[in-house]
Amino acid sequence: MWSDSRCIAAGDVVILWMTREDIQPIVVTPGKELNGRYGVYRHSDLVGVSYGSKISSRNGRGFIHALRPTPELWTLALPHRTQILYHADISYITMWLGIKPGSVLVEAGTGSGSFSHSIARTIGPTGRLFSFEFHEQRANKAREEFARHGMDEFVVLQHRNVCKDGFGLQDEVDAVFLDLPAPWEAVASAKQALKKDRIGRICCFSPCMEQVLRTVSALNELGFTGVTMHETLTKPHDICNAPMQTVEDAAIRLRDIETRKEQRRLRQIESAARDKKRKRIEGNEEGQENGSPKRTKMESKTRPGEESLPELDPSGSLSSNPPPPQPKRGPHTCAIPSAASEEGRYIVSKPFGEVRGHTSYLTFAMLVPSACDNTQPKGQLVEVEPTGDEPNLPQEPTKSDTMARHESPLEPSETSATFDSLIAGIPEEELERMLNVQ
Repeated sequence: MWSDSRCIAAGDVVILWMTREDIQPIVVTPGKELNGRYGVYRHSDLVGVSYGSKISSRNGRGFIHALRPTPELWTLALPHRTQILYHADISYITMWLGIKPGSVLVEAGTGSGSFSHSIARTIGPTGRLFSFEFHEQRANKAREEFARHGMDEFVVLQHRNVCKDGFGLQDEVDAVFLDLPAPWEAVASAKQALKKDRIGRICCFSPCMEQVLRTVSALNELGFTGVTMHETLTKPHDICNAPMQTVEDAAIRLRDIETRKEQRRLRQIESAARDKKRKRIEGNEEGQENGSPKRTKMESKTRPGEESLPELDPSGSLSSNPPPPQPKRGPHTCAIPSAASEEGRYIVSKPFGEVRGHTSYLTFAMLVPSACDNTQPKGQLVEVEPTGDEPNLPQEPTKSDTMARHESPLEPSETSATFDSLIAGIPEEELERMLNVQ
């Protein structure tokens, strides 16, 4: 797949990390420039720079990071032509289908290529991925990306309607992945493509429960077993390194917060008092112009139970003088101590406020070798002729053999032999004592 060189070269695919929500892939082309909200960057400035480096803009005010492409980063940065699969679903599908280096897989519904890139890394050059796409333009675009990323040698992409025309494969693949609007129409073709000498696995990616029900019915009718459905939900956390604070530090922080709240409340009261005084003056001036002073609402007496606003001093500030708070600290002031600090540290995590929810339902099933051959009618016994290679294993006696052994009379020779064996097992002293008693 992508370049494995340590430094960036012309023509390489580079992932530019600007923010967690702003990730952009580019092909390094000397002579071009990238204009963004974080500055202007020349492609020629990236040539020769190590992957993972921090690149400053031309004016020195902004910066970005140039990262090496990976399937995870490509999933976040790729141009969306369709709804894509994210790493949580991809990793679970890869595990359940048993995909490993050298596996052969069918993917129906190439789309934007997110799943294809992850599977290509897993199977490696010794494996093979047969990918099918119904939309011709999307298929051509994905074929160009696969060739640019060095995947065209073991990823075979075809423009085909697999629901009508099938896969064109017979006993060739280890697993099948269906990302189609009607996956139940391709289950029969998937059964033909799976190898019959081992357990084959299938996964259907469906966003609606109605699709799942029809797919499960088709899987049961065609002999698939172990049908299960799963839904993957993630809960990411933001990790930071915080100092070990004492109870006294926490109390100081709380007092600081309360002081700032009180100061903000007093500023609001002061602002309201100024507005009241201004409106009262404007009302008096308007009344003098009309010849009769008007009594404004602001001059009305305070109602019973209401508190009057605090009086202002000549300087225009409130008479109350709260203690000055400590210098304002940002959200990460306490979370990241200075390098010279000797305070103890510990790792803390906080879940994201917004988390991606439901994507789709994953329906899994298995096709065991015994279910592949349906030529023998159900309930009919099959006689197997011995070949001579069977091992000579001891067989348990049947009930008839046991009854015959107990019911058949013993011959005289067998009786004497049995009596002699019993006598031989008795000690001589005990035998003499028994004879003397008689």
